[in-house]
Amino acid sequence: MTPKQRLLATVRGEKHDRVPVTPIVMQWAAHHIGRSYRDYYLDGHVLAAGQIAVMRDFHTDWVSVMSDPWCEAQAFGMQFDWPDEGVGVPRDRLLKEPKDVEKLMTFDPMAHLRPRGRIECIIDEKAAVRDDVMVCGWVEGPMAEYADLRGLQDAMVDLLDDPKMFHAASERIVDNAIHFARKQVEAGADIIGVGDAAASIIGPQLFEQFVWPWERKLFAAIHDMGAFVKLHICGNINALLPHLATVGADILDIDYMVPLDRARAIVGDDVTLCGNFDPVSVLMEGNPQQIAAAARKCIDDAGGPDSRFILQPGCEVPPGTASENLRAFCPPRK
Repeated sequence: MTPKQRLLATVRGEKHDRVPVTPIVMQWAAHHIGRSYRDYYLDGHVLAAGQIAVMRDFHTDWVSVMSDPWCEAQAFGMQFDWPDEGVGVPRDRLLKEPKDVEKLMTFDPMAHLRPRGRIECIIDEKAAVRDDVMVCGWVEGPMAEYADLRGLQDAMVDLLDDPKMFHAASERIVDNAIHFARKQVEAGADIIGVGDAAASIIGPQLFEQFVWPWERKLFAAIHDMGAFVKLHICGNINALLPHLATVGADILDIDYMVPLDRARAIVGDDVTLCGNFDPVSVLMEGNPQQIAAAARKCIDDAGGPDSRFILQPGCEVPPGTASENLRAFCPPRK
């Protein structure tokens, strides 16, 4: 099977030849091709080169545009300092009071540095892998983007003190995410990943009230485009699992804090789980034998090699991880 055929069969619950492998490589991919992280996230062509090199060198089953959380925020008008290594540092927040929501205008992805780079990355990746490997685009989820624009602490307070501001902003954020996702699908993305990490630190009641409806709207729109949805909420999402089972994602990333067997029992067999050994204590600090054993346990806990399951560390491969450790859970050379 080609990597794309393998992933498609897995997500559809069909027979596949082995468990797909899709590590999240960002800073690691930049360093793999001798570039800085700043080069990687500011230049879509560099990002594509890093993703393609990792896919070919380690026989992984996808390429993505994942890099950092500031893509849409830059297009909305936030200003940043961009260090060589590390994500951008905001100079100020865009949403300081309710009237600032009016600043969230629909943007043309090709008119702004960061979204344009993401589109260019997808075009490069699609040209390189053609229809053999799935390409994963990316947008920020409503809670994550609101926290980016407002500041995490104020965003959390708003859920209780100013919910109207959150919903007004989320309507514009999600409408823009739909527009941006459509441009990525038109460029060649097969999957749209949605990062909503800030949602991991609110309880299930607040998630159901504030985040679930907006994620549901976004995911339905992506499905209407003909693409799959991959939801990434890193952190401890044990309490959110019942709601995540019904939000409409095709692929649900599970970080290492969440037992895969528990996640499977709650979300059922019709959702593809993706995860989930510890990227630091196991992947970066362990040896290849320990990593291979952790990978086998993940597969077993998620329902076995024939289940809807994709293998990856719980979150990003840390920079400094040895190549032999990454290769320990990636498919062997033929």
